[in-house]
Amino acid sequence: MSPKTNLTYLLPFAIILCAIQGCKENPKIVKHRGERDLISFKAVQGINYTEIARRLSNGLSFTKDGYQLEPQWRINFVSSDSASIYSPEKGRFINFPLTRGYDSIFNTARTWLKVKAMNKDSLKLELVNSYGDTVDTRGAKIYMLFYADNYIKNTLHSDTTILKRAGKKDTLYIKKLTAIADNDFNKAFAARQPAELTSKSPSVKVKKWKAEGDLLNHFDVSDDYMNPTYDVAISKAHADFYYSFSIIIDAKGAMHYGKPLIAFLGEGFRDNYIQSSKAIMESYLKYYLVIKPGSTLGIVHASEINVHVAGKVEK
Repeated sequence: MSPKTNLTYLLPFAIILCAIQGCKENPKIVKHRGERDLISFKAVQGINYTEIARRLSNGLSFTKDGYQLEPQWRINFVSSDSASIYSPEKGRFINFPLTRGYDSIFNTARTWLKVKAMNKDSLKLELVNSYGDTVDTRGAKIYMLFYADNYIKNTLHSDTTILKRAGKKDTLYIKKLTAIADNDFNKAFAARQPAELTSKSPSVKVKKWKAEGDLLNHFDVSDDYMNPTYDVAISKAHADFYYSFSIIIDAKGAMHYGKPLIAFLGEGFRDNYIQSSKAIMESYLKYYLVIKPGSTLGIVHASEINVHVAGKVEK
């Protein structure tokens, strides 16, 4: 379900190759001159920049799978060979080596980026894919827009919380995906606020898996909503059992069986597994759980979750 690629372990984005319509430039941004020269950050050294938008080339910050490209970076170019990046986990900036390349490409924090525009007020960077020792200079068509903290405060008279809000284009896109998913549950997409399961019986315990973000994966916790997973333990079951399968939760909170989450040696085993696990969903889960459907940008829609259901006979 997750659209992540080899770049994802570097940054919390999904690289989705979609229709390219061009990226609208911000009028405040001045294009970097001499693109074939060794990139220099001397003119902007010491300036704190905060990322306020991350978008695909079509201007959207959401993919068709519901993945949201969130603006998360804060960066300061300390010197010609060092960049300081904010760590939410540490609560402070951490210095990383900065390797400068040609064609406006540079590397820091194990991430390849390309300068598209740069001045004291703003930066526009493009993610660059790398494969082993090879760097794809064409770029990944994912763009990061930064504003200088001073520019945000003293010129825009705003704050990052406001600037990072999703735009009208994203809202219209999510509404479009919602309409499609409501008509065909197979087109359900990841909810930014995942569907929630709550037990209404002391005999049933529910626990949601929690993704762990750290400096190595740039605090990527997108699995919390791209692959929401729950453990459901039933202590007074009719028999001992364990099933793993997905469930599509529609906009009204109703359950629809998705698919098994294990591999099978034959279709007969698969058919029996589906029949038994679906019976568990239709009985225990529908009877003992309260379901809150998922939503994105405040829009409730069909989405898929994973469940691992364990039943134990009371002894």
